Amino acid sequence: MPEPLLPLLMEPEEFARLPRHDMLRLVDLSTPDQYQQAHIPGAVHLAPARTASSPPIPGFLPPYEQLQQLLGELGHHAGLHYVIYDDEGGGWAGRFIWLLDSVGHKNYSYINGGLKAWIQSGLPTEQTSNSVPSTLPQLHIEPSPSISLNELHGALKDDNLVIWDARSPSEYRGEKVLAKKGGHIPGAINFEWTAGMDPHRGLRLRSDLAQQLEAVGITPDKQIVTHCQTHHRSGFTYLAAKILGYPRVRAYAGSWSEWGNHPDTPVES
Repeated sequence: MPEPLLPLLMEPEEFARLPRHDMLRLVDLSTPDQYQQAHIPGAVHLAPARTASSPPIPGFLPPYEQLQQLLGELGHHAGLHYVIYDDEGGGWAGRFIWLLDSVGHKNYSYINGGLKAWIQSGLPTEQTSNSVPSTLPQLHIEPSPSISLNELHGALKDDNLVIWDARSPSEYRGEKVLAKKGGHIPGAINFEWTAGMDPHRGLRLRSDLAQQLEAVGITPDKQIVTHCQTHHRSGFTYLAAKILGYPRVRAYAGSWSEWGNHPDTPVES
């Protein structure tokens, strides 16, 4: 795998100055309506829902054929460098980065704050829909970016593992119940995904995010496992931990839609 062409985190102005070329693929994971209304010039749209599996556990990867078609429509190949953004501060963008990790593709960057930061910076947008020549990539699914229910269940007493619950405090406490069981995975630390974004800076990552995480015990010396309800919100937390340089980050893609509906999983509230 070739070395990434660009850093993982890019400021909007930094990307705007780059010359465009065929080895870059700018991907917009905003809502379809937002893409039609305004997007970064040259961006190809990927509907966020296409990165998900089917209920009852939509957090899993899509089936292989759907994954192949999705990436093929983006012209996927081993040398391509993706530049990714969304309109919500990084949830869907982070999930797509996890998806790329899951097929062993490490060449990607995230535009800090996404479309909100781009517009706040006064940079131009367009309404033209873009497409690229398609490919038929042969994909190898790499399991290491994810952790299964059984593996996580067996590691609950591992002092070297920290579970980052990206859901709302009311979900974490079991007051808002979106599965058969409410509450949280034993020992999980709740740091809601939006708490990692700076609303005054176009939803860029908070400049003090590393300190905030360390204050609650989500530290880079641990293996970090992050989840939410469907591994959408935890797309942001997966990405944020990678941006901060945490060396061991995994997603529990089954998330609460799996854990909270399983008859044998322990729960705290």
